[in-house]
Amino acid sequence: MIHLYSWPTPNGQKVQILLEELGADYLAKPVNILRGDQFDPLFLAFSPNNKIPAIIDTDAAGGKGAVSVFESGAVLLYLADKHARFVPRSLRERTEVLEWLFFQCSSLAPMLGQATHFRRYAADPVPYAIQRYTTEAVRLYGVVDKRLGERDWLAAGDYTIADMAMYPWLVRFRRQGVNLDDFPNVKAWIARVSARPAVKRGMNLLKEAARDTPIDNEARETLFKS
Repeated sequence: MIHLYSWPTPNGQKVQILLEELGADYLAKPVNILRGDQFDPLFLAFSPNNKIPAIIDTDAAGGKGAVSVFESGAVLLYLADKHARFVPRSLRERTEVLEWLFFQCSSLAPMLGQATHFRRYAADPVPYAIQRYTTEAVRLYGVVDKRLGERDWLAAGDYTIADMAMYPWLVRFRRQGVNLDDFPNVKAWIARVSARPAVKRGMNLLKEAARDTPIDNEARETLFKS
């Protein structure tokens, strides 16, 4: 059994999508990051950077007890490897998937996250930051659009964890100040991914819990000043 600790953010949703695609036996446990659940010592014991998502696999291979995994990219890779799905076995194709997974984790998410923060959540407008991160968001969409102009999926000629990792970030293009019409290949790819039933289920998971918690002053204090 996989115990998933998550919240409906892009990083949480990419793992939620994979679990749905796998048809895995899992139990979703909301970690309300707007009210500080991520600082609970029990959660910090297996997610030391106080970030979601994280998992505990009580049925780990080898019979050596439960395994915990934090960091969304590592969780994706762990689950894909365990089930031998959505990541290729061949070194060449696996490396291609990892290139785009790491691109998402190290380049795309930080920049799009900052663009969203300064455009949507900052208490006071910071014009330089808005311009800086929006410009970088547009550049990164261009990188992905060029890639998708050559193929239907990001890596290895198939739908993989690289696509799952990227989708919840790119589908939020409006929050990042991006005009999707400028990136027709990304737009077509978003439509392809959005049509998958498991993606719809993964994106909607835990949204009901989040609806009960507004992004108010308490939430901003918890998220941005802790």
